Amino acid sequence: MKKPILTLALMLLSLLTFAQNHVIPLWEGTPPLQNPSDLKEEATQQGILRIANVQTPSIEVYLPTKQIATGEAVVIFPGGGYGILAYDWEGTDFAKWLNAQGIAGIVVKYRLPISKSLTDPKEVPLMDAQRAIRLVRQNAEAWSINPSKIGVMGFSAGGHLASTVSTQYTHEVNRSKDAIDALSARPDFSILVYPVISFRDAAVHSGSRKNLIGENASQELMDRFSGELNVNAETPPTFLVHAQDDKGVPIENSLLYYQALHKNGVKASLHIYPSGGHGFGFGLGKGAVEGWRDVLLAWMKETIQ
Repeated sequence: MKKPILTLALMLLSLLTFAQNHVIPLWEGTPPLQNPSDLKEEATQQGILRIANVQTPSIEVYLPTKQIATGEAVVIFPGGGYGILAYDWEGTDFAKWLNAQGIAGIVVKYRLPISKSLTDPKEVPLMDAQRAIRLVRQNAEAWSINPSKIGVMGFSAGGHLASTVSTQYTHEVNRSKDAIDALSARPDFSILVYPVISFRDAAVHSGSRKNLIGENASQELMDRFSGELNVNAETPPTFLVHAQDDKGVPIENSLLYYQALHKNGVKASLHIYPSGGHGFGFGLGKGAVEGWRDVLLAWMKETIQ
């Protein structure tokens, strides 16, 4: 009887070790563009796990079993208006769902520009996003991931970040570099779910714009962080989904980005559902939008070669 108990204990220990080993800080020591401080991360669970004041950005890695692994990986950016992260609702829940499809899901706990410890807040989310993609490429072999099948997925303001790294993956700031920085930060595909795209007045989500670049930002800054203005022929193939009745982030955001992709000859798939509101996540119980994930999987199968 002792042997089965010992075997079970070792199995549980190995599972715990695996989980611990797969939460990986993005940076060694104090991250770039951040002052050392005694500020603490805040997490509250009120239906949704909301994380605020991130000081140690990280990736949380969920890998499928090798028997069903496709070699694809999706780096996930939860939304929250650049003020908080809806970490489970638009992060870990989707990583687990992707695992069931044989796809690795990597959730990024990125720093938020409203933190008082940051020295150049507007640059920090993009920097963390680039780093996350590079870290996945660095570990691709160990995690049974094809380094040319690494995409991004972003929700709301996380969609803005995903579109920003999709169009500004070569952007650099003055900081010390390491070997990981030599790897490409370009996503191979993008999945944008009710995304914030434009910081121009017609379609803007004012909260995201204020938190990222401030209330009185220059036109140059607003244009730089308006994804539709930065698309070119090298922008990754993109899947967009939005609800027509979204009162938080107008559908014009997805429409503008799709038009820019189409104009530049980039493969794109746009799906507008009549209802679902903002932040529908899986869309469960919200009518036709509940099927958007099946449409996404079909698109991925067709697009990712």
